[in-house]
Amino acid sequence: MPDTRAPRRGRPTASSRADLEDAAAELFLERTYAATSVADITQRAGVSRTTFFNYFTAKSDVLWSTFDTHIGRLTECLADAAEGTPAMAAVRAAFLRVVAPIGPESVPWALTQQELMGTREVLESSGLRRFMEQAAVLRRFLAGRTGLPASDARVQSAAFAALGAVAAAAGAWAGDGVGRRPLRDYVDEALSPVCAGFDAAFDRSDERQAD
Repeated sequence: MPDTRAPRRGRPTASSRADLEDAAAELFLERTYAATSVADITQRAGVSRTTFFNYFTAKSDVLWSTFDTHIGRLTECLADAAEGTPAMAAVRAAFLRVVAPIGPESVPWALTQQELMGTREVLESSGLRRFMEQAAVLRRFLAGRTGLPASDARVQSAAFAALGAVAAAAGAWAGDGVGRRPLRDYVDEALSPVCAGFDAAFDRSDERQAD
């Protein structure tokens, strides 16, 4: 007996993060971010709303999938720093480990297609929250390594400077087009002088406290 059921709309059933990311990218390019709903994304991907929220807490999280996947390892990588390693040298090594798997072909579409997708404002607003979360991670680590309080101006400056360097590196990486190198190269170039400078400042602070 022939199957008389109506064909399923959208893509074949899938539940992977990548399927949702691909569906979202297509729709943001077609309609812009603002004109695309979570329901639109799930329909295009052929999955349920529940599946979407198993992976993302909000529509804007789709834009940060690559970042969130890798930056989640920062705390772990900092914890692995050998005892006695200067604080900012440990920060540099941790960031380089975090971004090491991100090759030239892995640049997020949300960074390269901001104008077409209309994502600039939402990237800025949702990016600020992530920036502050990781700044807190760095402040806690630096406070533990230097013996200074997390509220100390030097600790806060070092944390924000390191994150600013990484953000600048990501922007340069995304903007380099087909000639881009692995993200790790850009992060190392931007972060190394920042970390060297702050480690020297922390050393001078230790010397003054010892006097």
